[in-house]
Amino acid sequence: MASTEREKAGHRLGIHRVLEGGSVLPQSATRLDNALPIYSNEVLISVKRLNIDAASFVQMESDFGGDPKAISDQIAKNCQQQGKQQNPVTGSGGMLLGEVVQVGSTYNGVFGARVGQHVATLVSLTCTPLRLDRILSIDLKTHQVDVEGYAILFESGIAAEMPKDLPETVSLAVLDVAGAPAWCRALAEPNQTVVVFGAGGKAGLLCCVAARDQVGKNGKVIGIEPNASAAERLQSLNVCDAVLEVDAGDNLSVLSRLEAATHGKMGDVVINVVSAPNTEISSILAARPDGKVVFFGMATGFSKAALGAESVGSSVQMIIGNGYYPGHADYALNLLRKHSNLKKLFCERYQA
Repeated sequence: MASTEREKAGHRLGIHRVLEGGSVLPQSATRLDNALPIYSNEVLISVKRLNIDAASFVQMESDFGGDPKAISDQIAKNCQQQGKQQNPVTGSGGMLLGEVVQVGSTYNGVFGARVGQHVATLVSLTCTPLRLDRILSIDLKTHQVDVEGYAILFESGIAAEMPKDLPETVSLAVLDVAGAPAWCRALAEPNQTVVVFGAGGKAGLLCCVAARDQVGKNGKVIGIEPNASAAERLQSLNVCDAVLEVDAGDNLSVLSRLEAATHGKMGDVVINVVSAPNTEISSILAARPDGKVVFFGMATGFSKAALGAESVGSSVQMIIGNGYYPGHADYALNLLRKHSNLKKLFCERYQA
């Protein structure tokens, strides 16, 4: 892998790597320059593993009938054609794990990268120049892909050094969704009711635990999870007052079950981390008129949410979930350290 660098520095936001798509940032570009050598203010990462975001992986799994080879080929095609991993259907990407192998001589980024660090990027693959040389294996259960290749981190890019006290694959799974529990902690208050859609997935589990820590024993945490085995795993954490096995896309069933569970009061904060589409109205109906709904799922439709709220006369505050929150990586990892049963669940599912 090249150790030289270009004489000039690139733009801190990475716009010098945009090849196609107009005057846009890397995330919106249709193609990025993933060529070496790096610019003098970039970081080069030898990539070991990709963590594909749930919405993207579910879409590919559905379209390709769960065929690992076809999914791998699509990921390789994305990187070859776009210079990054961005699902052309969902528009989403994921994040990566690797080792810092070169730091540009003028790099002064927010992360403070050092050669030899084992890191997980906390910026989406949709804005990360990425070249894949080989795809070694793909895990349909965890959505993680072992690869050989390299990626480029801009000065504006953030990453987290991998902890030594947790399994690598487990840490990667947690860091992939670290923004959701951090935002849940920021929005939930003592004695409130928090409703989590997609509560049995990795983001949902973290959010339910974070919510319980915030609302306390006099608050309520209600999980929405249609999958029976996932609902059972969630129940084992003993953080939810109720786990409702109902399809988040079934608006009327969700409304009825939540009205019963909350005695008609509904949720103060609703967190949607569902990877499937058509859950916007259910999330809006789940909230009090003065409540908050946070949409994290990449399958969320803005028009469905906005027009849906109008259609039911709801003035609920709707928030687009941001994958970044100050201190989110440490907070999410510390949830596993603090809650041994949560750590056990993640290790059972994600430990290689």
